Amino acid sequence: MAKKRVAKKATAKSKSAKKKPAKKVVRATPKRAVVKKAVVKKAAAAPTPQTVIPYLCCKGAAAALDFYTKGFGAKEMMRMTGPDGLVGHADIQIYGASIMLSDESPEGGVFAPSTVGKSPVAIHLYVPDVDKFFARATAAGAVTLRAVADMPYGDRQGTLQDPFGHRWMIATKKESVGGAELRKRFGSAFKVSY
Repeated sequence: MAKKRVAKKATAKSKSAKKKPAKKVVRATPKRAVVKKAVVKKAAAAPTPQTVIPYLCCKGAAAALDFYTKGFGAKEMMRMTGPDGLVGHADIQIYGASIMLSDESPEGGVFAPSTVGKSPVAIHLYVPDVDKFFARATAAGAVTLRAVADMPYGDRQGTLQDPFGHRWMIATKKESVGGAELRKRFGSAFKVSY
């Protein structure tokens, strides 16, 4: 009988020893999971260091925001307007692509294309339907610089200028073209490294 009591006590001790750590682990795991999810959620919302976001300067940024909404289908994400009515910073998205913009700030060396002549930079934007995009943008006041056409590198693309002097290369990907095919299509016009 003494042997049985000892065995029962040992079994009871081992069961209680197993239960205590299990409770601690069960309680700690959900808390850790919640913290990890919150951290991941915050990190996903912020741009990564590798993200390149065009930052446009517009003479009349409020009007530019209206144009991009109407002509490009942009969604305004945020706008900071100063007491003088000028836009110090704004964020928009066009088909998921982020663009930032502001009014001119001569004291900060920030000038619009209309002030300095022309912009040497063009923004390349992929959209689901370049033809529809062009029709909407030109109806809102953009000017066609290069008509929409099928390109040898697989895009259907055209170039336009918005009313604020910025050039936009708008494209829809039609096919993926590899190096050998690119060399064949361009011939001697370009040396293609791929």
